[in-house]
Amino acid sequence: MKIGLTYDLRSEYLAMGYSAEDTAELDKKETIDGIERALRHLGYETERIGHARSLMQSLLNGKRWDLVFNICEGIYGDGRESLVPAILDEWQIPYVFSGAATMSLSLNKALCKRVVRDAGLLTPDFCVIKKESDLDAHRPAFPLFVKPLMEGSGKGVGEHSLINNEKEYRQVCMNLLHRFNQPVLVESFLPGREFTVGICGNAEDAKVIGIMEVAFRSDVKEIYSYENKQNYEDVVEYHKVEGELAEKCSALALKVWEVTGSHDSGRVDMKLNAWGEPEFIEINPLAGLNFRDSDLPILARMNGMSFNELIENIMHAAIKRIYGGAAQPVMIRNEEYSYYPA
Repeated sequence: MKIGLTYDLRSEYLAMGYSAEDTAELDKKETIDGIERALRHLGYETERIGHARSLMQSLLNGKRWDLVFNICEGIYGDGRESLVPAILDEWQIPYVFSGAATMSLSLNKALCKRVVRDAGLLTPDFCVIKKESDLDAHRPAFPLFVKPLMEGSGKGVGEHSLINNEKEYRQVCMNLLHRFNQPVLVESFLPGREFTVGICGNAEDAKVIGIMEVAFRSDVKEIYSYENKQNYEDVVEYHKVEGELAEKCSALALKVWEVTGSHDSGRVDMKLNAWGEPEFIEINPLAGLNFRDSDLPILARMNGMSFNELIENIMHAAIKRIYGGAAQPVMIRNEEYSYYPA
């Protein structure tokens, strides 16, 4: 089985003049190397494609793949994570991870929260600031937490994000509007512990592979900011979560996974409210896959799953979703192996 790899290489965009923060969600070369090594270890043939424009050019040149392993984040616009899935849908080439609709939904945090809230799931009260006059409209009570509406990897998040009064609210929202040229999400601040939940699988096969608490060292401001994510080894401790709390987090994550139409693997982030109940913060259906530093591989490792096993589980989920119950043999460690008996 020939697997194409689509990705946005951070170094390429830095060379074009984008900043370190602009490219925070993009991938290092070692991430692509690690994914490719794991796929080849599992017996797949691989071909590196690169970013969306490279994909389009390759398709026009007649290249095809049995499956595309897509981790393209994109660099611009509210459909940046949807672009590669949409292109592949047009050419009817199957791919790993969620489709264009889910990618668009999850990128817009307010739209995603509305879908989750409509399903009866807990998420902090919120409003969206699109322009200065919106600051005079109804909003949740202080304290608040503010961040760009369509960013990840902690971009635009820092100590300034926790808002306690009207002056801070107006100043920080206006700064984010101008700095990121996109709306600002304003949420009620949840005071409790923070968790991320890893999921693999689809529909009734979806399962939680691990839950990780993000705990800050005593001398660090407890905000999972861009700076703290970049320097996580110095400021953050990760703890495995088990017991009743893990069951609550798992139940919420799997319901969010279902209602957002997410596929194959990803992460759901949540925090505890004042009553100790988990509330949905955001979903990442295109979770980072750096074998060393990304949250999904870290929490998988904490729960006894190696990086190769994580990639194997992702591929297992994707192939079953695409081909159903029919036998689809692939080469695993040089042995003929069928995941799904007919």
